[in-house]
Formats: sequence, C-alpha cells, structure tokens
Amino acid sequence: MKKVAFICVHNSCRSQMAEAFGKVIGLGVFECYSAGTEKRDQINQDAVRIMKEIGIDMELQQNPKLLQDIPSVDVVVTMGCNVNCPVLSCKHREDWGLDDPSGKSDEEFRIIRNLIKSKMEDLTHRIKSNLI
Repeated sequence: MKKVAFICVHNSCRSQMAEAFGKVIGLGVFECYSAGTEKRDQINQDAVRIMKEIGIDMELQQNPKLLQDIPSVDVVVTMGCNVNCPVLSCKHREDWGLDDPSGKSDEEFRIIRNLIKSKMEDLTHRIKSNLI
C-alpha cells in the first residue's frame, strides 16, 4: 500500500486537515501522514472546529509532527507553502497551492476544507487507478 505525506511548514492546519480526510477518503487505498519543519504545540483550533462541523475530530488521533517523525513515503503533497515547503524524497510530488486560512474567517476555513476534500477525492482516485 502506498504511503502519502501531506507536508507544510507548521503541520498545524492544512496538512492536518488533509491527513484527516486521507484517513477517511483514502482508507484502504493508502496510508497517510502529515508533517512539517516547525512543530506547533497543537493543531490549529479553528481547523479542529471547522472539521468537527462535518464529523471529523482531528484531535483523536493526530498531532503536529516533524518530517523525521514519519516513515519514508511514496507520494508527497505540499499544501502551497511555495519556496518554504520542505523537501522530502518520494516517487511522486505535487503541490495543491492552498492558501493558509490561519487567522482568517470561518468561511475561509470552510473553503480550504472543501478544496482539500475535493483534492483528496481526486488523489484517492488516481492512486486507486494506478495513475500515481
């Protein structure tokens, strides 16, 4: 089974939402992880709240992690942190180009949450179809 890592600088918001969706949408298709280069004490509480709106509690099984805390992976997805995005060796890499909603309105968080969900559905389909 392929291993997918969702990478960002702080591993507290977008990459955590991606990991949460991956554990649901990608269940049985790939293993997923998230990590960053700078560790936060906790997951962004606005992201936690916005994900709970749709029945996903990220705090049950997730916490901010550093790159060295995750295993080697096949696929790396960066969230859109541009030049600051960490580099991790892999067979396939893509960037989702998502704006960081931290400090913004709930509506901005919902937009990013829904974009991550849509991109996760597409990624899961591509992995399941052996396109990646």
